[in-house]
Amino acid sequence: MGSTMPDETLPIAERRLLVPDEAATRRLAARLTEVLPRPCLVALAGDLGAGKTTFVKGVAAALEIDPAEVLSPTFGLIHEHAAAVAGGPRLVHADMYRLADPGELVETGWEEASGGDAWVFVEWPERIAAALPAERVEIEITIDSAVARTFTLRGRGAAQAAAVQAIEAPA
Repeated sequence: MGSTMPDETLPIAERRLLVPDEAATRRLAARLTEVLPRPCLVALAGDLGAGKTTFVKGVAAALEIDPAEVLSPTFGLIHEHAAAVAGGPRLVHADMYRLADPGELVETGWEEASGGDAWVFVEWPERIAAALPAERVEIEITIDSAVARTFTLRGRGAAQAAAVQAIEAPA
């Protein structure tokens, strides 16, 4: 994945969805797997406890990867999950909370992990903003109540914008 700042000339789509509970969060994650281009980086923003890892668990389940294997990668920084279905994408889950400087990415194996035909989900993407590709999906999760969340999805780039436009609120 290239390392560039957002290009404001790229097509951008935005959608805001109210998600009432964790089950609906998993359904939204599953829906994303139906429309997400490959490869793709998904930047996940939100406060601690907003549901970033829960969302990635939903993606994993939709890809037939055991969600119990998806842990918050705070200490390991990057966890890779091989495709469970023939022809499926490799799932990379990264948590950049502990990085003090984007220069530390070299030590994490970021280039290898984020390359190829992978879906890369990054928690705390603002810590590595300069290393994020211009074309990406951004998901901001806002806590509305103990269980409800607002998901703001932004697609930057033609394929990413099309994916965001195809997403509907989970029933």
